Amino acid sequence: DPVTVGSLWLWHSSGSHNGKAEGTFQVTMLPGDGVGPELMHAVKEVFKAGNVPVTFDEHHLSEVQNTASEEKLDRVVDSMKESKVALIGKIHTPMEYKGDLASYDMRLRRKLDLFANVVHVKSLPGYQTRHNNLDLVIIREQTEGEYSSLEHESVKGVIECLKIITRAKSQRIAKFAFDYATKKGRAKVTAVHKANIMKLGDGLFLQCCKEVAELYPKIKFDTMIIDNCCMQLVQNPYQFDVLVMPNLYGNIVDNLAAGLVGGAGVVPGESYSAEYAVFELVRRGSPRGTVPNLPVRAGILGGLEYHSNMVSDAVKKVIKGGKVRTRDLGGYSTTSDFVKSVIDNLHPHYGA
Repeated sequence: DPVTVGSLWLWHSSGSHNGKAEGTFQVTMLPGDGVGPELMHAVKEVFKAGNVPVTFDEHHLSEVQNTASEEKLDRVVDSMKESKVALIGKIHTPMEYKGDLASYDMRLRRKLDLFANVVHVKSLPGYQTRHNNLDLVIIREQTEGEYSSLEHESVKGVIECLKIITRAKSQRIAKFAFDYATKKGRAKVTAVHKANIMKLGDGLFLQCCKEVAELYPKIKFDTMIIDNCCMQLVQNPYQFDVLVMPNLYGNIVDNLAAGLVGGAGVVPGESYSAEYAVFELVRRGSPRGTVPNLPVRAGILGGLEYHSNMVSDAVKKVIKGGKVRTRDLGGYSTTSDFVKSVIDNLHPHYGA
């Protein structure tokens, strides 16, 4: 059976030789801002061409387009309660303070308790970068830490921004990381921290990781200070396997690591709670003419293993061929060109 992480793959098979799924699966979709709608359109085009049995329940939630409200956020949550799976584009968060510190993106994560963010950084065959054959996973806790939205001006000109670290959530993300490593056949988990300076906050996170590590004797465990981790990722990223860390560190490190294999357009992100799975861009500011690699991960929506492999193989064939390269990968092709090439490379019996 397909490996499950937190019982999140809604895997379903007809039992036939080709592993095609029966029925139609609903997936919540949030196109978002910027390149988001373009990439969501790309996903729909590829899924349509591949006869992927998925229907999208589309919702528009955007602070910059004035389509965000508590009522619309509640509708998204209601949709998620039914579908359990979502695909979201870039949701831009304005820097201006307008009376509410928590963005709608953060509110959605909290309402769904999307505590674990997973970024699989893997080199693409046929696309050469400074470091090739990379394969590492960055896991971060994303419901607390520096993104607590607890800020205030204690006295004029002095802002206090609270970083929240709790034992319960630190243990939960550590267990998630070790479970992931176990189920995916990974050999090592590295806890990334700054406990030498933040002795209580990061110290608690590090202690929780150490305690959980003792329960997984077959998985090697080590620790690394965040600043050294960034340097090591640039110098020798091959030493890493699975990395687990608090919120802000993970947000920075997964963008750094994405740059090692080609940029934001080729590294999708995944967020999980005990019930839900959300697939998204790893970085919020992807350039236009971006490789729509979302279909690679989106193919596993609903646990559609057969369709996932077909879509993923088609995307990889286009990249490996090297003839259709979007601007973020050094070429001149548009996202539409890339999508057309992916569709042309779909398995000839796809959806038959």
